[in-house]
Order: sequence, then C-alpha cells, then structure tokens
Amino acid sequence: MAKAAGKSRAVRGSGNVFADLGLPNPEQEMLKAQLTLQIYRIVKARKLTQAQAAAALGIKQPNVSALLRNRGGPFSVGRLMEFLTALGQDVTVTVRPTKKAVGELEVVEG
Repeated sequence: MAKAAGKSRAVRGSGNVFADLGLPNPEQEMLKAQLTLQIYRIVKARKLTQAQAAAALGIKQPNVSALLRNRGGPFSVGRLMEFLTALGQDVTVTVRPTKKAVGELEVVEG
C-alpha cells in the first residue's frame, strides 16, 4: 500500500490525553485513570488473583478485571479512593488556593 504524499506533523499533548481527545470532564477522567493505576500496581505487587482482589474490594471479579485493564469508568473518584483504603493505603485530599483561573486535580504517589 502506497503512503499518502505530504508531511505529518507531531503535536505536543497537554499532558491529559482525555483533554487532548476533547472528552468531557477530562480532569476527572485523568484522576480516575491515575487512581486506577495505583490499584493495579498494588494488586500486581501483592500478586493477588482477581478473586482475591474482588474480595478485598467488595466487588465482583469481572469489575476487578475491568479495573486492571484501566476501565475504571463506572466507578466514581470516591469509590476508587475507597478501594485504595481497602487495600491498606492512606488517601489524602489536599485543597489549597491556586493562582490559576481553574484549579487542578492530581495524584501524588507517596
């Protein structure tokens, strides 16, 4: 198959793929993705089966499977934080003034 003539151009992303794709609520979606990544890392580090993780989190195994594939969409940020506490993690929410027009959401791994 022949390549189309012309130049391709790379564009630097904003750091939030959800915003770059024009999806609604990109900051919340990024936060959920970051929390889901933390859950994934803990489950893998502890070598938990999906059934064991489901028991620890109080959800069904298919939901754990979805979480481990970064499909945390149906879960709220609050619920994902509850999963982290169920896995023995402390979750701290810090609210502070910003100099920007709109504040930011972030996950800082400790």
